[in-house]
Amino acid sequence: MTHPSRRPRPGLILVLAGLSVLSMLAAACGDDESADPEGVAEAPTADDGAADVPGDDGDSEAGDAVPATVAADFSTVASTGQVTVTGAAPGTELTLRGPGTEQVGTVDDLGNLLFRDVEPGDGWRVLDLGADPAPASEELVVPRFDEHPDQAFYDAQEIGEGFGYIEMRDGTLLSATVRLPGPVEDGPYPTVIEYSGYDPSSPYEIEPAINIYGLLGWATVGVNMRGSGCSGGAYDYFEPMQSLDGYDVIEAIAAQDWVYENHVGMVGISYSGISQLFVAQTQPPSLAAITPIPVIEDSYRSVVWPGGIYNNGFAKSWGENRQGANDAYGSGWVNQRIEEDGDEICDANQLLRSQNRDLTEAAAATAFWTDEDGDPLSPRTFVDRIIVPTFLAGAWQDEQTGGRFPTMLDDFTGAPVFKAHLYNGAHADSLGPESLFAAVELLEVYVAERVPSVSPVIRLGAPALYEEVFGVAGIQLPPDRFTTLEEARATLESEAPFTVFLENGSNPVALGAPVPRGSVQFETWPPSEADVLTWQLGDLAGGEDVVEFEVDVERSQELTKAADDDGDEFENLDWELLDDGEAVVFETEPFTEDLLLVGSGRVSLSVQADEADADLQVTITEVRPDGYEMFVQSGWLRASHRALDESETTETLPWHLYTEEANEPLPAGEYTQVDVGIFPAGHVFRAGSTLRLIVDSPGGNRNLWAFDVLPHDGSAIRIDPSASTLALPFVSGVDVPDGLPDCENTRSQPCRMWEAYQNARPS
Repeated sequence: MTHPSRRPRPGLILVLAGLSVLSMLAAACGDDESADPEGVAEAPTADDGAADVPGDDGDSEAGDAVPATVAADFSTVASTGQVTVTGAAPGTELTLRGPGTEQVGTVDDLGNLLFRDVEPGDGWRVLDLGADPAPASEELVVPRFDEHPDQAFYDAQEIGEGFGYIEMRDGTLLSATVRLPGPVEDGPYPTVIEYSGYDPSSPYEIEPAINIYGLLGWATVGVNMRGSGCSGGAYDYFEPMQSLDGYDVIEAIAAQDWVYENHVGMVGISYSGISQLFVAQTQPPSLAAITPIPVIEDSYRSVVWPGGIYNNGFAKSWGENRQGANDAYGSGWVNQRIEEDGDEICDANQLLRSQNRDLTEAAAATAFWTDEDGDPLSPRTFVDRIIVPTFLAGAWQDEQTGGRFPTMLDDFTGAPVFKAHLYNGAHADSLGPESLFAAVELLEVYVAERVPSVSPVIRLGAPALYEEVFGVAGIQLPPDRFTTLEEARATLESEAPFTVFLENGSNPVALGAPVPRGSVQFETWPPSEADVLTWQLGDLAGGEDVVEFEVDVERSQELTKAADDDGDEFENLDWELLDDGEAVVFETEPFTEDLLLVGSGRVSLSVQADEADADLQVTITEVRPDGYEMFVQSGWLRASHRALDESETTETLPWHLYTEEANEPLPAGEYTQVDVGIFPAGHVFRAGSTLRLIVDSPGGNRNLWAFDVLPHDGSAIRIDPSASTLALPFVSGVDVPDGLPDCENTRSQPCRMWEAYQNARPS
């Protein structure tokens, strides 16, 4: 049946869902040099019998004469946002000219050149202005982002079981593997798609989400983004064509006879989760639901440049890994496909990889935010365009994608059904039993259109599977809770959309597993029940007028775990107390009641530094009555990025501009107000506990993250407590689990023995 908020296509309905692992980033700013606008070259063709080039009449738009033109011997293809050149002479400098603008680039050794960030419209041509007459392409039309092929384009494609290719609107072929739960004649089957730049289309290995849904009886389709795997095209980080490719994938798969009701869902974790947001914003008519877990809300702020400081740990390594894997013949399964299976299409699709974006270089180059480059890569700017049922999950302390995603939860205004799970833990915990079960429920109702239930066989095997992944026995899937489809739909559409799970890992039924001890539901986000508590740091400073700490550059590269990427990352945390003088520490009075911290925090510091800039890390912890200190959350800021967008800033969420225009050094010898945001968190502070605020140099608090800090080792940063505050949102009256969470097993929240800390005073 058709959901009333979707735009149906006669006889077809579609749904997408996707989950995968990890995600993160680089930025997409053009690497093509631009010249001053000269308009479209319009010189007459030479009298040598060459074909006319459309649009030539003698003068350029700007009125400057240009060489005569002849038909080019290279090939060009226009796609949304880009123009691709193949078969050109290596080393040739080519010019892309359009209405009032141009780009210049050099053909690589394989004869390829890809122009990116091309505005939509007609009148585009590629010219070799180094020759006279100038070889020129036919006139090209660059489509708009909202232009889509006719339905006949998708209906004409026949996509069957096994490995194959799906044609995109610009002719690019994306590799895909279709797995059916039974014979094709026994279909149609409810179908989900996983879409990423990892290995979802590999016919030899199965991604986690595809494996899970296959076991649950779904037809699954794994598709590699352009420029990855056996797919054609060149790779970039979430360029517009990747989103539109996702649209085409959904519509082409949904048109197949073996797809139930001709609609699909999307699944996948991390990269495959984030990709769902980018694809769903294009509103494919046949997309029925998505399940993005875990995700980012802003590529710049979430992971690549947290606080305006380059993450040269995870963000850098992710870009390097993608770069290597997506190079021509850079993947083992791709080489197997070509060498052992004789896949000529896969082989040919490697040729344009020479134009893959250098992600590490692009990420490091985006030190300042611009709306033009940043907004298209930040889901918070477009998730309001998602109009299908959505389930989202993620961990506050995610060691890869960072945990800042809750700041966009209130932006999903177009989704007719929206569910979000939030919890303490690691990146892979989004596949824990509570969140996995909720994702399956959503897809069962809106894609499979049947009563959500898990077979006894799957329930019997789930504990062994979870033990293999998380190393903990006794993990069970939640019980089925519906008897009819109508009941399931009514419940999903009426129950509270936001669930905060408490103390994952401390449930005695499965100690250490991503299983909570309790949960709290909220109707709004941020929760309307939350009240802001504000502390004046002067009241917590023990009578000291000024406190200071010494910058430790070496600490910026310290990780809280060995960088082995496994499902038990929380077990590897090694969280050490700093020596006196390496931080300043403030502690509140003991809480008189249990309070749930839920949301972002804001630390307003009055700062003076020896240098003209300063890198800051703030951390909140719970000092418990049993003598242990438990990590809660951190935040970061480079002081020169302190300027705020007041229209977006709230009492507990400072929204920094991060623009080059707003960047400003710290004034010498003066105290300056600097607001540092604390990433969102959900944590119960028990009665009798105190809250500790630590201000120090970045590093040592986040798995896999490191920071490219300023080279100010040994310099001093001073804080005036009397002009500094801490503001955090708390909900009172919450039914919390009895007793303190287990220090050894609470996921991604390490403990250490509490020690008194002596703040150093300026000499």
